[in-house]
Amino acid sequence: MNEADIKLLNAARLGQPQALSGLLQRYQPDVRRYAKRHCLSSDVEDAIQESLIILSRNVSAIRMVAALSGWLFKVVQRECQRLGRKAFRLTSVEEETLERMLASRDDLALHLELQQALESLPNHYREMLLLRDFYEFSLSEIAEQTGLTVAASKSRLHRARSLVREYLLSDSQ
Repeated sequence: MNEADIKLLNAARLGQPQALSGLLQRYQPDVRRYAKRHCLSSDVEDAIQESLIILSRNVSAIRMVAALSGWLFKVVQRECQRLGRKAFRLTSVEEETLERMLASRDDLALHLELQQALESLPNHYREMLLLRDFYEFSLSEIAEQTGLTVAASKSRLHRARSLVREYLLSDSQ
């Protein structure tokens, strides 16, 4: 963190609105990059917004300037996890099971299991997941691409995610 960032943070901690605005603008690109790596593509914007709101509410509590980046990235990570749980509607037991599975497998094994889960889906569900989570289409773009309504696309995406969750959880137990 450079001298300008330190001054900006200190001014924001003192309640200066322009400084807080500048701080949020300063960290938004970093938060965006981090969220893109750790969130479902459909959750990136929500995670950014929530994380920056949390920063603005808690800026006065930040005591060490050097801790800001680490703290903020942890906030983004928690938001991504929260939004991911919400998207897949995981219970805490299911989440713990998936965490154990993720921790016990290497990247190649995880890649293969995800590939198998996707291949187990009917084509219309697989298409939803690929368009939304891999190609990062919006729900309206998916609806246009598939000829469905936005509501039907959203419903089909939810069902596809539920089926993947069931597949991964049944495979890990």
